[in-house]
Amino acid sequence: MIDENNPTDDSYVLEDDGQSVEQIEHEMELAAQQAAADAPAGPAGAASADAALQKENRDLKDRVLRTLADYENYRKRSDREKQDYFKYALADTIRDLLPVLDNFDRALDHAEEGDDFHKGVLLIYKQLFDVLKRHGVKPIDESGVHFDPNIHEAVVREENAEVPSHTVVAVLQKGYFLHDRLLRPAMVKVAVGGPEESVAS
Repeated sequence: MIDENNPTDDSYVLEDDGQSVEQIEHEMELAAQQAAADAPAGPAGAASADAALQKENRDLKDRVLRTLADYENYRKRSDREKQDYFKYALADTIRDLLPVLDNFDRALDHAEEGDDFHKGVLLIYKQLFDVLKRHGVKPIDESGVHFDPNIHEAVVREENAEVPSHTVVAVLQKGYFLHDRLLRPAMVKVAVGGPEESVAS
């Protein structure tokens, strides 16, 4: 409708570009199809989005479980290292005390057994050794056993045909373990020249 007071007002006038009604309807249909293609799909699109979310959820859950497992392994390893640290923290100090134990052994060997000096030295030695034993110190002082290079150091070889070859016949200086670690090997005298001892495999 044209405003009679304003003959130039053409806001309601459709410009005739020569298109037919069928062409206009076809263009409108194409525009609607394009809009439908650009919009999210219906149930099929929702199913695809749901599958993607489920996969992302599984991936995140897997990452969380892996992280928890890594943390648990780290915690166990850290606990083991801490226990080992406290278990063997005194190793150097105890190793420094071993010559004191050696001197006690020498004093006891040379003192006359039963006199007051021997009793006094033996008492102090036992007190010291009991303290070290509570901290995991164990002596290597057995003789008559097969020579083991892991815990023995052969300093003297003795020809002896009466015992099997490679038998420890005397411990010249005790060796020591701290728990299950070797602090110092025992210095031993080893017999050679006897029958070879069969070692069970």
